[in-house]
Amino acid sequence: MRFTVLAFSLLALSAPVLAAQVDDRAAVALSEPQELIADKSLPAATVAAMLKPVDAFYGFWNNGSQALLDQAVAPTFTDHTLPPGRPQGPSGPAAASKAFLAAVPDLKIAVVQRLVVGDRVVSHLRFTGHFTGTFMGHDGKGQPVDFIATDILRVAGGRITDNWHLEDNLTFLRQAGILPKAGE
Repeated sequence: MRFTVLAFSLLALSAPVLAAQVDDRAAVALSEPQELIADKSLPAATVAAMLKPVDAFYGFWNNGSQALLDQAVAPTFTDHTLPPGRPQGPSGPAAASKAFLAAVPDLKIAVVQRLVVGDRVVSHLRFTGHFTGTFMGHDGKGQPVDFIATDILRVAGGRITDNWHLEDNLTFLRQAGILPKAGE
C-alpha cells in the first residue's frame, strides 16, 4: 500500500506537462454525472452553485486545464488524504493530473453518481483509458485501464476548499502491468 502511494507521488513530481486532449467545455461535458442525488432540503440554486466548481474540477481531471482548476479550487484548498511527495494546495491536483495524463493520455473520468448534502459533494468516479505513456519507468503498451475512486469535496464561497479521496491504485498498477495481477 505504501508503495502504491509513493509510486503515484513520484509520478506526480516527475511527469511532463501535456496539452489538453479536449477543450474545457467538452471536458466538463464528459464528466456530467450519470446520477445526481441532492438533499431535497437544499434550494435548487444552492445545489447549482455548489456543483459549478465541482463540474470544473472533474472537467479539469479530463484535460488538465489550469483554467478549470482555477475555477474549481480555492487558493486555500486542502487535500486531507495527501499522498507523500504531492504538494498541498492547488498545485497538488495540478501535479497529479499532469502525471496521470502522462501515463494515460486518453484518460476519461466518468462521474457514476454524485451526492449533494450540506456543504459536501460526494462523487463515485470511474477512470478509463489506455496506458500508453510512462509510469515509474515502465512504458505502456496500450493496456486498457479501468478503475474507480471516491471524492468527498467541501464547497464554500463558490470553490472547493477541502478534498478527501480514495483511488483504487492497486487495480491501476495491475492493469498497467507494473504489479502482478491477483493470482499471478
